[in-house]
Amino acid sequence: MTKSQDLIFKQGSRIFGSKDIHLIQQTFKSFPKLSQSELIETVCEHLDWLTSSGLPKRTACKALLIQMEQQGLLQLPTTRSKGAVSRPPPAKTSQTDTPETLELSLKDIAPVYVEPVTSDKERHLWNEYIERYHPLGYKHPFGYAIRYFVRAKDQYLGCIMLSGASRAIAPRDRWIGWKPEQRKANLSWIVNNSRYLIFPWVKIPHLASHVLGQLARRAADDWNERWGFRPLLLETFVDPAYFSGVCYQAAGWELLGETTGRGLAQPGKTYTSSPKLIYIKPISKKCQSLLCSTLQGRTD
Repeated sequence: MTKSQDLIFKQGSRIFGSKDIHLIQQTFKSFPKLSQSELIETVCEHLDWLTSSGLPKRTACKALLIQMEQQGLLQLPTTRSKGAVSRPPPAKTSQTDTPETLELSLKDIAPVYVEPVTSDKERHLWNEYIERYHPLGYKHPFGYAIRYFVRAKDQYLGCIMLSGASRAIAPRDRWIGWKPEQRKANLSWIVNNSRYLIFPWVKIPHLASHVLGQLARRAADDWNERWGFRPLLLETFVDPAYFSGVCYQAAGWELLGETTGRGLAQPGKTYTSSPKLIYIKPISKKCQSLLCSTLQGRTD
């Protein structure tokens, strides 16, 4: 096998040296269960290899990975059955129609629990609920993700998704105290609460913060069971145009500030976004020190 320190790859106008090669190899090692397309998108995120609109450069990245595979530096997963190139939004059906208002106390409807989605039937239902009732709609996650339903007895009360972290957020990165090299290597140990929806007809005081408390307590175990490693930190972004984030504060999440409203794309370029409130929740007592250390191969 060729040694990575002996090679330099060029793809388009970009040069990839030993540090880039090592990062790509570590990504393959850290995420053995991802499909080929998911690995390509994850590598693009880790390398900040994006188009001017912030989309992963999939074609160029795949070409680079093929070059590396030919040199014996990695092995691409076999391509899974191809679906549609672009996924249409989930169809709206009667199963997600708005029911009568559910107005109870948390005590009256207990026990409330957070349950990972495991079946295709529930996954499609989850997607439909998010597309229909969440302000951001449904967007297929790339990389690792877990969907949850919030349930009480035989009723669905809401939806949650955990997925990959944002690659560079200044207030978060200052709070952690890591260097850029540590961020690139250890970013996968942060998980983003990318969707959170309590259905609009559910009027149960304190439900949202109660659910977030459950999520924080079980997230590491769920992630380890599904993906084989335990994350250290949860993050989320709250759009103040829609929500105040009070439920996160009540559940013990820390408000770090706001994003700039300038989405990160290629170096030197930005795309328009809107400022979001940044909240974090450590799920390990040694969160900061571990994220600033060498986490390669860590599974506990």
